[in-house]
Amino acid sequence: MEEQKSRLAIIAGHGTLDAAYPPLILATAAAAMDMEATIFFTFYGLNIVRKGYADNLKVAPIANPAMPIPIPNIVGMLPGMTAAATTMMNSWMRKANVAKLSELLEIAIESDVKLIACQMTLDVLGIKKEELMDGVQIGGAATFLEFASKNAISLTF
Repeated sequence: MEEQKSRLAIIAGHGTLDAAYPPLILATAAAAMDMEATIFFTFYGLNIVRKGYADNLKVAPIANPAMPIPIPNIVGMLPGMTAAATTMMNSWMRKANVAKLSELLEIAIESDVKLIACQMTLDVLGIKKEELMDGVQIGGAATFLEFASKNAISLTF
């Protein structure tokens, strides 16, 4: 009997810049380690795989206590603060030679990471298949669970 590859099953439910990196980095690392990897994009996480969205995701400083530079909520609410926080994070990523999200998505597709957009969420949010990047499959919870139920490490972001 042939031994099954190790598996990584990730749920991406948030569409912010800081939440988009972990699923893509972990999935591409898993693929490089010869693991099978699947990312299930649901709710706002769908923005990661919408055409033209990945490199335009934002990070909000308001109510984000993990920001490395503490910003009081009253200041974080000012116009332009989300843009400033996003610019700052993108700058840190560039300085650390971290690939852009669009590049990580290309690597994921080239590495056979399965990218699944949640059918129910597409319907709820009125997003059409044509709005998704090429290489993204559409499936429901059962599609993801079928993969994850076969001894996968499961993570959610």
